[in-house]
Amino acid sequence: MGEFEKSPLGRVTVYSIQGCPHCVQAKATLGRLAVPVRDVDIGRHPELRARVKELTGRSTVPQIFFNGVHVGGNDDLQKLDAEELQRLVNLVKEEPLPADAPPLPDDDQSESTTGETDGDFMCERDELADLVEDLKHGSVIGSHWRSLTLYKKSFSGEQLLDWLQEKKGMDRAAACKTGQALLQKKYMVSVRGSGQQEAKFEDTKDTADRLFRLLEDDPHSALNAGQTATCSPIQASELSLLLRELILKLYSEHLSADGKSVDYKGMSANPAFQRYAELAIQLQRVELLSLSREEKLAFFINIYNALVIHGYLRLGAPTNMWQRYRFFNYVSYLIGGEVFTLQDIENGVLRGNSKGMAQLRRPFSKTDPRLQVALSDAEPLIHFALNCGAKGCPPIKTYTPQDIDSQLRTAAEAFLENDDACVVDSGKKEVRLSQIFKWYKADFGGTDEKLLKWIVEHMGDSPKKTSLQGVISDGKTKVSFLPYDWSSNSSH
Repeated sequence: MGEFEKSPLGRVTVYSIQGCPHCVQAKATLGRLAVPVRDVDIGRHPELRARVKELTGRSTVPQIFFNGVHVGGNDDLQKLDAEELQRLVNLVKEEPLPADAPPLPDDDQSESTTGETDGDFMCERDELADLVEDLKHGSVIGSHWRSLTLYKKSFSGEQLLDWLQEKKGMDRAAACKTGQALLQKKYMVSVRGSGQQEAKFEDTKDTADRLFRLLEDDPHSALNAGQTATCSPIQASELSLLLRELILKLYSEHLSADGKSVDYKGMSANPAFQRYAELAIQLQRVELLSLSREEKLAFFINIYNALVIHGYLRLGAPTNMWQRYRFFNYVSYLIGGEVFTLQDIENGVLRGNSKGMAQLRRPFSKTDPRLQVALSDAEPLIHFALNCGAKGCPPIKTYTPQDIDSQLRTAAEAFLENDDACVVDSGKKEVRLSQIFKWYKADFGGTDEKLLKWIVEHMGDSPKKTSLQGVISDGKTKVSFLPYDWSSNSSH
């Protein structure tokens, strides 16, 4: 947001995050008031988060101050009557900032550039990338029968060994070692159904007879497939942050001024989206098995939220229940040599391989290699971090493994502050909750009593929390669920 020349008088301070529709709408309104406005992205400056919470008593964004007067969030701003709004504008224009004015970042850098990435990254080419390129243009890859099935774009272990020896001048031992490296680095995979699936390439008859494919030729519908990742593997957490920041910046640029819709068509035509798509290809060979719990949480939350937007760009926004079911079970990325759909990420990985909505079985079978990546238990806090693209979802953020649990608790606290998440009716002794708590009640204890206890424990100190505690202490609390807004935020 543009800044006015420095003034000895006051300013409006807005604490926001990138990609927040309510923040966009609030800043558009403030921009029409002809007052100095300073936008502070607390996603870029998390060190200010605790101080803002202390000043406002809230975890949500935006939070708006006219000089030292806290107005509240976007809804509070929009509800101000003309007389009160003019009084606040005059306060900024006529009065100096108080000594205890809302804090700004220490570095005082422009919020439009601090910490952002434009998607350009230096790619160190992998040592095997050129060999794979030669293999693609050699005479090795073709069609092969196994039993009664024809496997296209495949080659046998013996064919690869012969090619490495004849065309690359390797001896048999070096060729076997190279074949093993191609498997380990996920340049190639065993063709499913054509033989044993061990991740070993040895000088044996089993390996010689087994069929392989280059990963880019393995048939699947992943949005980042069809091209080989040629960079040396990038650390998973670093890659997910790059991807999330780039697509979040794109999303913000194509968010309407009122914050209510996204121009996905314009977003897909933006050259920055092509850079994003090229970067997403590098997910193919990322290392997952060595990730800690915290790294898995941050990585898969960031990738899920980016994949939803990528899916909207490629397939359009789902508009009915059947389309939503297909969308979340179809839209996928090839990650670490395996395909992960949105459902696989949410229910398979982040919910500890639990059944999802309308699912008859767990996402991963006992023999599924993706099961090794799943969390040991469901993490209920992920429900306030995953953004499904609907208007009723939690705000978009980028997560880091270093502080993931604190970040998730903040997301939950912010979500529970909203009236579309939790409404307490003390008179009727009723609590009305988001459908999220109904769909995933098992993650929050499985009973209404345990669910309400969980919510109280994760609420910030507020009048709503006090009211909820009072209703619960009276006993016989009625729990009902609010309608969920599934409408798309697409402008087309």
